[in-house]
Order: sequence, then structure tokens, then C-alpha cells
Amino acid sequence: MSQQTGRPEDPTRGRGTDDLQRRRGRADDDYDDDFDDDLEDDEDRPRGFGATVLAGIKELVIVIVLAMALSFVVKTWLFQAFYIPSGSMENTLVRDDRVIVSKLTPGPFDLRRGDVVVFEDPGTPQPWLAGLDSGASTVGGPFHEALVFVGLLPEDSENHLIKRVIGLPGDHVQSDGGTGPILVNGVAITEPYVKPGDAPSEGKKFDITVPAGHVWVMGDHRSDSSDSRFHDDGTGATGSVPIDKLVGRALFIVWPIDHVTWLGVPERTFAQVPAPASTPAVKPSGTKTTPAATKAPAS
Repeated sequence: MSQQTGRPEDPTRGRGTDDLQRRRGRADDDYDDDFDDDLEDDEDRPRGFGATVLAGIKELVIVIVLAMALSFVVKTWLFQAFYIPSGSMENTLVRDDRVIVSKLTPGPFDLRRGDVVVFEDPGTPQPWLAGLDSGASTVGGPFHEALVFVGLLPEDSENHLIKRVIGLPGDHVQSDGGTGPILVNGVAITEPYVKPGDAPSEGKKFDITVPAGHVWVMGDHRSDSSDSRFHDDGTGATGSVPIDKLVGRALFIVWPIDHVTWLGVPERTFAQVPAPASTPAVKPSGTKTTPAATKAPAS
């Protein structure tokens, strides 16, 4: 009996290369087509109600988290909303107005005379808001506070005040305490923003020089504003607000709708005021002034 010896027969022997490639190509095409069909079937297959709701909730949570994060960044470094709890800035601002405050002033943008600014209670020689209704909202509890914290609701201003800058560091500011105008560096200024019926100097006589790193602030409602005048010892040392206490400059009113307006600086008011004769030196760190305390009126 004879046996055939040698290697097993090659199944491709005798077949042309083109024929082999055509067969392989058809196999590959069949595979790819089937795979694509499977994908299309998966996409066309309707989701269950539960899966749809879950996907919607996930997307909503992502949007809310991103919105809160963006709002927190804007509130911390760029802009913040505040509401006005008192009438000390009438008629420029009235109670319950909402304002947008730019935290870029002071900073990239210079502070100017006439700017309306929000600042933290300086607390010297005693808190400016001592014994006064802070106007803080109690509605909403912790949820309300969380929304204020991330910037989705306006700041309640429970330890903040809003006034107008009248004097910059080194400025000599004077008032006769009666019907006369305020003088800044010897120049009488005309203040169109003072509430009609009030006199610019009404309230208290003073003659001060603003210390380094501070500003002298007053409310537009001169007869109803507990401002720098009523917290000073007569030298400007205690009534002036440290610049590092400033939150920023109020740019515009955003609510209510009929009050929406830009809070511009009255250029003509301070246009003729010269620079201070000398810029006061900044006191060494740790140096404190201990003047006699003065009592602020409850306004």
C-alpha cells in the first residue's frame, strides 16, 4: 500500500492572489456591515422611562453645578449683587434697590472721587452698624444663605454699607455744617446727586485730611446718613474708611426694572479739584491711632 508523503496540501495552492483578496474583502465587508447594523439597532432601540429620567436628572445636575461654580467665580473676583437696606443714598439709590458691584475697583481700575462704593463695616472706633437694623433677610434659612454664598442671590448687606467717595488719600475735605458746599482741596464742589431738600454740608461741621490708604465717604441723603462725619474724631483718622475694606464700586441698578440705570461718576463735580498738596505716608504696620470715641446717630 502506498502512502502519500509531504506537507499537507495548501488550500490556497493554485488560487490567484486576486481571487484570495476578493474573498477576504467580501468577508471583511460582511463583518463590518453586521457590526454597523448592530450599532444602528442599539441606537434605534427606545430607552426605558427610568433610563430617560435618570439621564435627564444627570444632565440637570451637571448644568446646576457648572452654573453655581461659574457664579461663585464671578462673585468672588469680578462682580457681586447687593441690595440697599436703607435710605442713606436717596435719591440715587432707594431702599430695596439691587445694584451690581465691580470688584475690579479699586484694583485694575482706579478709585475716583464720586464713585459709589460698597465696603465692610470698618468697626472703628465702634461698628458703624451698631444698634441699627442691618436689613439681613431671614427668608429661606440655610438654602437662602447658600444661594447668597455662591452669588445666585444678592448679598444681604448685613455687615456692608454703601456711600459715595468724597475724598481720596491726602485730600483736605471741609464742611461748615450748614447750607454751604463741601470743599475738597480748597475748591467748593457742586453735588447734583444730593437729595433735594438737603444741604451739602448739613449734619456736622468738619475740617479733615484723609489719611493714607483711606477714603472719606458720605451718603447722598445728607440729613439721614451715618457716614464718615459721625464716626470721626475731628482729624479724619477714624471716620475715613480703609481702602482694603472696600468691596468695590457700584456700577448700575438692576432691580426693580423701572429703576435700572448706570451709576456714573459726575465728572463736572470734581473736575476742578486739584491733587492734594502732599500724599500722606502710609503708617508702619502695627501702628494704631487711639482717638476718643464718638457716638453715631441711629440712621
